[in-house]
Amino acid sequence: MPISLPDRVVIFDYGEVISLSPSEADRQALLDVAGVDADTFWPAYWRHRDVLDQGRLSIHDYWRRIEAETGAQWSEGTLHLLWVTDFRGWLSVDTGTIDVLVDLRDGGTRLALLSNAGADFGSYFRQGLIGSLFESVFVSGELLLVKPDAAIFRHVLDELGIDADHAVFIDNKAENVAGAEAIGITGHVFTGADDLRAFLASLE
Repeated sequence: MPISLPDRVVIFDYGEVISLSPSEADRQALLDVAGVDADTFWPAYWRHRDVLDQGRLSIHDYWRRIEAETGAQWSEGTLHLLWVTDFRGWLSVDTGTIDVLVDLRDGGTRLALLSNAGADFGSYFRQGLIGSLFESVFVSGELLLVKPDAAIFRHVLDELGIDADHAVFIDNKAENVAGAEAIGITGHVFTGADDLRAFLASLE
């Protein structure tokens, strides 16, 4: 059923809203390439992720920082394989969320994407199939701003040509939703497609 919010722009996060979390098989594949145990690898992986998403660290240097912290020794070829394996793990989608997006589009609702992600995701977001659903795509690694900073939300509003009253923001992280709500955007913490659909229907 189409969902029509003609006076709103619904802004979606990507990771764990549109995408699924990397599977255990995805995570193990990354560990296998890295050759590092999980207790050593994952803290380093996440410790440097925010700097990558802020656009203040190149993808190459991101993996080299993990290498240095974990004591690994990776060739350039291994570095490329790590990137590909990690990138692939974030490509699975929640089909329930895709159905909601399609129903919003079919209802004439404006849609945008706002993701904390490295700049390497920009092309996928815009040129991949999901790009056809959004009029605008905003990637933190390109903007050098990250959620929940108010500046990134204000930038998105300015680019969309709307004020906060006409924006709805969907994210799986409560702190990011709170950041949007702090400047007057209507927010929803994503827990699943069914709850999201019910929330959006309540705004019609």
